[in-house]
Order: sequence, then C-alpha cells, then structure tokens
Amino acid sequence: MPVIAAILPLLISTRGYSYLLAGLLVTSYNLTSSASQPIFGWLSDKKGWQVHISVSVLISAVFIGLMGVVEPYPLLLACAALAALGHACFHPHALTMVSRLATSLNRGKVTALFVVGGNIGYALGPILAGAIIVTFGLTGLPLLVIPALVMALLLRKSSLHPSGRPSSPQAPSMGPVTFSSFAPVFTLFSASTLRAWAVFAAIAFLPPFLVLQGLDIFTANLVVTLMLLAGVAGQVSGGILADMYGKKEFVILGLVLSIPAFGAFLATDGLISLAALLVFGFALWSSFALTVAMAHELMPDHVGLTSGLMLGVAVGAGGLGVAATGLIADRISLDAALSTIPLLVIGSLLLMLLVRYPWKSLSRPGE
Repeated sequence: MPVIAAILPLLISTRGYSYLLAGLLVTSYNLTSSASQPIFGWLSDKKGWQVHISVSVLISAVFIGLMGVVEPYPLLLACAALAALGHACFHPHALTMVSRLATSLNRGKVTALFVVGGNIGYALGPILAGAIIVTFGLTGLPLLVIPALVMALLLRKSSLHPSGRPSSPQAPSMGPVTFSSFAPVFTLFSASTLRAWAVFAAIAFLPPFLVLQGLDIFTANLVVTLMLLAGVAGQVSGGILADMYGKKEFVILGLVLSIPAFGAFLATDGLISLAALLVFGFALWSSFALTVAMAHELMPDHVGLTSGLMLGVAVGAGGLGVAATGLIADRISLDAALSTIPLLVIGSLLLMLLVRYPWKSLSRPGE
C-alpha cells in the first residue's frame, strides 16, 4: 500500500501530474479498499467464498508493479483500484484464519502478531520501492512481483489451518446479523474510527510541526518512525497483557494514557518531549489489534465482515478525517490542528466505555 505514496514524487516530476491527480491515485486505492473489505468479508461469512491469500498478495503486487510502466492516467487509476482489491480480499480471509487459530486465552496476542506483520510491511514498502526506483527507475517497479511470487508459493505450500487441512468451501453455519448483535460492534467501530483519525493525523502533521520547531526533515521523520516503532512494541505488549487482564480494560488504559502523553509532548521540548511522544505511540497503538479481536468475539459468526469493518472502513474513514484536521491547520494553525488529537482520543475513549463487552479484571465476583 505505501508504495503508491513513495512513487508520487517521480510521477509528478516525470509525467507532469498535478498534486491533485497524484493524490487521487492514493484516494482511489484507499476508497476501493475501504469500501470493498466488508463486501469480501460478508461473502466469506455468508457464502464461504474466499480468495486465497496467495492470490490476493499477487493481485496487489502485479497492479502496483504495473503502475511503474502504465502511462495513460485512467489506466493508472484502474491499477491503483485493482491493487486495492487484492488488499481488500486479503484481510477478511487472513483474519478469519487468525481467529480460527486463536482461543479466548491468546486471541489478543495472536491478532497483535498478525497486525504487527502488516506494520512491518508498511514500513518496508517505501524502502524497497525506493531502492528499486533509484536503481532502475519507475520501469523497475514490476520487480516487486518477485518477492510477492515467492511469498505466494510459500503460502500455497504452507498448512495454515488449525486442523492441518484447508477449510471447507461450503458456506459456514452462521446466525443473522441483528440490531442487538451488531450494536456493540458498531460502537466499537465508531471508537476505532476516531482513534484511526487521531493516528493518521499524528503521522501526517507531526513532521511539518517538528520542522517548524527547528528540526530538519530527516530528523523529523526519524522521530515519527520512532513513534511508530513504539506503537509496534505497544501492540505486541498490549496483546499479551490484554489476554491476561482483559481486552476492554487494556484498550481503555491505552487510550487514557495517550491523552496526557500527547499533551506533554506539545507542552515540553527536548528529550522529555520525545519520551512523551514515544509513550503516546506505545499507548495509542497498543489497542489497535485488541479492538479487532474484540469485534471477532462480539460477532464470532461474522469474523470476515467485522474484519472488513475494523481494518477497512474504520481505517479508511479515519484517514479521510485527516482532511478536516488539515483544514483546521489551514484556517487556524498547525498547533490548533494537533491540539484536536487528544479530543479525538477522548471521543474514542467515551465510546469504548459504552461498548457492551465483558470486563475481566474489573468484573465483580459472580458476574
């Protein structure tokens, strides 16, 4: 996914695209992925229809690679959208498998490890694309198909099912989606959307903020990278601790800790400010995989649908919210825009408290 953003500067300089046309490529990818993930999830739950994850990896790689050699702009937009379909059909199937491999005792940890794998790929994508482009130019981008092909073959040979056998193509037995069963997931989804908005706003606007504070661009981006790495550590730690002490408890704790941490980052400077930002990243990101695991447990017969909602629509809607944060930065100031991030987290926290999900450590005896 991040490869598209990595090649935008070259598309602008070599093909003369405006910032609008370049940005629409990212929008095409994000909107297609976000809108289609719940559909793929519903098809998986209702019809038992799934695209094997090896195929989905190849679909994404092939069409991202073609973006380096396809020149007509409408075809470039189509490649972005088709690559997003590969991304969209991957998550519901993969997370259905993760859910089957997990139990109530380790679901947080297993889901967190899966999500962290995606985070590592997100970080490596621009580096790998950058190395190829520097060496071969845009026309070398199809080389990205090679690691995808290797991984697809490995996925085909691997036994990824708890029983050691592929799952049945028959549609699984499942109950209907009712208001009472979906309401807690919708509340959880809404809380996750606000949290995703806060996350993407921080990623987007911290580099220019840090540059205005006197850092060079490299150092500013390095600071944001450190924040993201702290988030990776938070996700793994959160998954393990939440299995022991309760998912809802740990999600709320992470949201609570992130609010003063970000305030301390804005109010201080130097090493104290950096430490506060790392705590913010650790605390806020620690709940990401846990909310996916909670959604799976709230609607166990609809794991594909909930996966599509939590990793597709919530993340996509949160990303679209960054435009509103940018508008605040334009109309008022960048400081004012960043000051809205704790407000988004507070909104997420309040919604999370309303989610009808059982407490573990905080439950009274006999409950």
